[in-house]
Amino acid sequence: VQLQASGGGLVQAGTSLRLSCAASGGAFSGYTIAWFRQTPGKEREFVSALRWGNSNGFYADSVKGRFTISKDNAKNTVYLQMNNLKPEDTAVYFCATGRPITSTLRDSSAYYYWGQETQVTVSS
Repeated sequence: VQLQASGGGLVQAGTSLRLSCAASGGAFSGYTIAWFRQTPGKEREFVSALRWGNSNGFYADSVKGRFTISKDNAKNTVYLQMNNLKPEDTAVYFCATGRPITSTLRDSSAYYYWGQETQVTVSS
């Protein structure tokens, strides 16, 4: 499975971006798709995840109420709608997929396919 992440950019605080994660070479069926982010010198941080089968979203407390994860079955794509962006959301964002159990869903080591990064920069 290859993952293609896109949609990052430079925006002002309070605005929105939508990240996309498209799968090729396989399907998301049966997998969990997650977004992580990372800033220099820090560990990769869980942002959000979605189980392909039931579309339930999981969110980090820092983004709950502002970010929404969703999917398009036909396009085999997962989206991360990011609203009311804050400067602290600035990071490189990665999408990943795997089959974690609920207790490890926020753990980056539970995912084994990763897309390339997409940079999100939020100016104040």
